[in-house]
Amino acid sequence: MRSLTLGTSLTLSPSSSTPTPSSKSPLSLLIKQPPPFYPPSPRVSNESSIPRFGACRATQVVDLFPTVSPEIVVREARLEDCWEVAETHCSSFFPEYSFPLDFVLRVDRLVGMLSRFSIPPGCRRTCLVAVIGGSVGDTFLFGTEDFKIGGFDGKFSLNKGYVTGILTIDTVADFLPRKGPLRQRRTGIAYISNVAVRERFRCKGIAKRLIAKAEAQAKSWGFRAVALHCDLNNPGAKKLYKDQGFRCIKVSEGANWPQPKTAPDVKFNFMMKLLNTPTTTA
Repeated sequence: MRSLTLGTSLTLSPSSSTPTPSSKSPLSLLIKQPPPFYPPSPRVSNESSIPRFGACRATQVVDLFPTVSPEIVVREARLEDCWEVAETHCSSFFPEYSFPLDFVLRVDRLVGMLSRFSIPPGCRRTCLVAVIGGSVGDTFLFGTEDFKIGGFDGKFSLNKGYVTGILTIDTVADFLPRKGPLRQRRTGIAYISNVAVRERFRCKGIAKRLIAKAEAQAKSWGFRAVALHCDLNNPGAKKLYKDQGFRCIKVSEGANWPQPKTAPDVKFNFMMKLLNTPTTTA
């Protein structure tokens, strides 16, 4: 079989059945070469600061408008925060635990927090949380302020956010020295405990904001001072509390002052702050 190059035509002659090449016959069947394809010239964009590949548009929006990024909000913990509070507590104070012990410990902490119904008459306990992604105004809330379980508010929110830090403040005074021969419960001093911040959110001022919120809470209760115990092996925490105006209180030798129930080899500094003492801005 003979082949013809593209771009030529065939003329069908009445006297012959053999096609002959031709280029000008009106009865020709044209077999044309398709027109060449030229790629469009690249468009130059003045948006050189935004990468064209490798980043989603949501990331680009956050980079262009950093003010829309979620901020840290400190508020009272709610029932919906219980699991994240227990998770923050366990991951901060018991980071060496792994599954399944870490899960069992979280459940134990959760049950312990929710079971604190028995607060002595006239005493208060509040759990504070620092959340990211929540609303400052807390517009969408359900429940009542009078309903509480342990130190948790009974209200629910549609935009609760993600818990990054926790703190507990109470007036129970379980870890404060008793006064008088009858060992009466000490009043006028609020006690701060369980200060913890998730590891990837540390060094961002979250602990300072939690402490400031706790001090404001104690003032609203009519208390004149706040106190806490600080682990001697945690110099970062000690510096944080000193910068916030806390001072170490020397405990006399042989004094039977109550301390948090942790490992027997852990030693604590007892620290206190008068609420009219200014904090260090450094």
